Amino acid sequence: MRILLLEDDAQLGPWITNGLREEGHVVDHFDDGKDALIAAMGQDFDLLILDRMVPGLDGLAVLKSLRASKDSTPALFLTALGEVEARVEGFEAGGDDYLTKPFAFAELSARVGALGRRREGADPTKTTQTVLRHSDLTLDLLARTCTRQGQQIDLMAKEIKLLEYLMRRPGRLVTRTMLLEQVWDMSFDPTTSVVETHISRLRAKIDKPFDVALLRTRRGEGYVFGA
Repeated sequence: MRILLLEDDAQLGPWITNGLREEGHVVDHFDDGKDALIAAMGQDFDLLILDRMVPGLDGLAVLKSLRASKDSTPALFLTALGEVEARVEGFEAGGDDYLTKPFAFAELSARVGALGRRREGADPTKTTQTVLRHSDLTLDLLARTCTRQGQQIDLMAKEIKLLEYLMRRPGRLVTRTMLLEQVWDMSFDPTTSVVETHISRLRAKIDKPFDVALLRTRRGEGYVFGA
């Protein structure tokens, strides 16, 4: 899973990050609530782990902002506040689980796994849907075919994977970094132009011959798919 961690403790944050990475997760660690909120609103995460007591914009405020923007990513609160009132406040803000400090990593790992399984069961982007449709564009993942307005569009394997990723997120901003990680399994590389090259080729095939563009570029931000 890709996990966002908001934890400002100089020892606890790296300890959690390293432990989750050893279990195979991708972890983006933030010690500032504002930076965490910006990242969560611009990228896809499978789970949020949020410290309740970060100075400034704390985990509770971060989650309230995300829930207000209709973000349903599962959230686990980490906190030294163990009172019933504090836990209730966290759940009412949209939290899915609550772990009181200090805690054993094994318990954190178990809770992360449980929330991840819940996410896979609820997230439409994780389903086994094999025929994707948007407007007059259809992508059949089993047959490896793509059509628009009944016209066959020949796509290479990587173009199919790129289009699938975009079609499963209609209307959502998809960044260059997200595409590098999810389509090409690459870490951030400021020198590569592979994303821009494939986006250009894909646009030439699914958009240019038709009246309505489905793939749009937001300069300096990323791409949005959908009419």
